[in-house]
Amino acid sequence: MYLTRFRFNTNRSESRRLLSSPQVLHAAVMGCFPEILPSETGGPRVLWRLDRNSRAEVFLYVVSPTRPLMDDLMDQAGWRNVDDPDRVWRSHDYTGFLDRLAKGQTWAFRLTANPVHSIRRKDGEPTKVTAHVTPRHQAGWLLQRQDASGFAIVRKPSDQQLLPGEDEYELTVHDRNAAGFDKTDPRPERGGKRMRVPIVTATFDGRLTVTDPDALRRMLCAGLGRAKAYGCGLMTLAPVEAAR
Repeated sequence: MYLTRFRFNTNRSESRRLLSSPQVLHAAVMGCFPEILPSETGGPRVLWRLDRNSRAEVFLYVVSPTRPLMDDLMDQAGWRNVDDPDRVWRSHDYTGFLDRLAKGQTWAFRLTANPVHSIRRKDGEPTKVTAHVTPRHQAGWLLQRQDASGFAIVRKPSDQQLLPGEDEYELTVHDRNAAGFDKTDPRPERGGKRMRVPIVTATFDGRLTVTDPDALRRMLCAGLGRAKAYGCGLMTLAPVEAAR
């Protein structure tokens, strides 16, 4: 497994085009893996996430089973004639880090996800996938998945909780987005019309403790939740003292 970080040159028009559509960016990311066919399923998948730290500092993180070939993405959205490509992108062997995960370790984490649930609006109707839209429900979505994913989000001491019962965890929900994107409807009867794909995303920052290293490794490689093709599901870990 590999973990790659790429910095966009946001002054370039092609960068802005890629950053404007999760569908277009997904295609660009998959273009870095010529040996992985779009139809392949099963096994480790390619995960990616955008971190927009500022207008001029936008990073792409990718977790993948093989090392990506970033030449095309550099040509489209990087800096030309860079003497040291490591300033723009860097790929690390992720396996050693994953192997060192151990029960009881505490890490800072970041995750962008698509927090949804299935509900039935009326008796007798099939369930429908519906997005969580409030920070409280989005946080609850993540908390419900922590045990199966091999981690526990750190609880705050009671004297540090601003709203007892609602501020129990070292967890922040931010960069909430419900914009979605447009794509061509693949159904022949629709005649190639454009359709809106709604995707609600939220970014989670916080601290976690490892409870099941094997389950956490699987989640870090396979992703968490839905909409993985559109930049959701990738969690990254960092030493607590190095976290922002």
